[in-house]
Amino acid sequence: MPSLRAHVFRVPANSPDDVSGVKALFAERFNASEVVAVLGKTEGNGCVNDFTRGYATRSFELLFRDQNVDSVSIVMSGGTEGALSPHWTVFAREKVEQPGEGALAIGVARTPTLPPEQLGRREQIRMVATAVKAAIRDAGIEDAADVHFVQIKCPLLTSQRIAEAEASGKTTATRDTLKSMALSRGASALGVAVALGEVDIDAIADGDICGRFDLYSRCASASAGVELLDHEIVVLGMSAGWSGPLAIDHAVMRDAIDAGSVRAAWDRLPMAGKLTAVLAKAEPDPSGQVRGRRHTMLNDSDIAGTRHARAFVGGVLAGVFGMTDLYVSGGAEHQGPPGGGPVAIIVEKET
Repeated sequence: MPSLRAHVFRVPANSPDDVSGVKALFAERFNASEVVAVLGKTEGNGCVNDFTRGYATRSFELLFRDQNVDSVSIVMSGGTEGALSPHWTVFAREKVEQPGEGALAIGVARTPTLPPEQLGRREQIRMVATAVKAAIRDAGIEDAADVHFVQIKCPLLTSQRIAEAEASGKTTATRDTLKSMALSRGASALGVAVALGEVDIDAIADGDICGRFDLYSRCASASAGVELLDHEIVVLGMSAGWSGPLAIDHAVMRDAIDAGSVRAAWDRLPMAGKLTAVLAKAEPDPSGQVRGRRHTMLNDSDIAGTRHARAFVGGVLAGVFGMTDLYVSGGAEHQGPPGGGPVAIIVEKET
């Protein structure tokens, strides 16, 4: 009985427009039409004016256009502070004449365009929840417990978008463009929580977004950017309908130095498995402390706290896994407990 098989590749990037390594994969490993998603880490600042994300996105759009492919989810996360390495993680899937045996499953979906007045509000949560459920169906995952990571690329507010909303008599959740990134990430993460049954939508008010951090998803990862107006969603999990050597599990770091939970998740995976990818969220603990000791990530007027957090958590994870091409995304509002965040680990079993 046929099944689906996932492929995952980490490819180094010498610059935000360096897609040569991915292009080489098309010639050596699989057809471009089998790619469903590309997650990237670019060396910009990860803030509102990080145009390396858009630069990289455009470079991949042109690459796939040349391959006559137009349905790939392209999710770029800016910021490779510390020793994090710029790179691309390519996700592909193919049909194979082999019965499903339980393996990594990948599903994707997109939402409609999000009106700026809905960003950071319950309407965004509902929109994302609907699309996450569609991506879970696309992956063939039947049990929400088998979902291990949901990556979302979400929009942010710019001065122009705010002005357009106000000109039509609407109000936005904030006029602070940087704060809009947090609100969008937070609402998107709560959308994941609603889709997975972790939080009831009726228990969430507009003011709870980036307000009540006891509400969160254990699997959500959201990254905001100026380069899109909708949401791109990639769901990763395990499904009996998939075959192949790849497996995934995840941990939820309770704080930025919780390496123990990450090691425990790694231990649950096949012991002889080759490490394929690590995907993680990071944020400065909003309490201003880590295990009772004061941190200064939130008080730096020169460098955004999300940049500190990426470098800090990236260093912790690099020490655990012995690699620096880690997908560490900053800003974990409602993505794991305050100051912590989810970490997904993908390994390739020996065959």
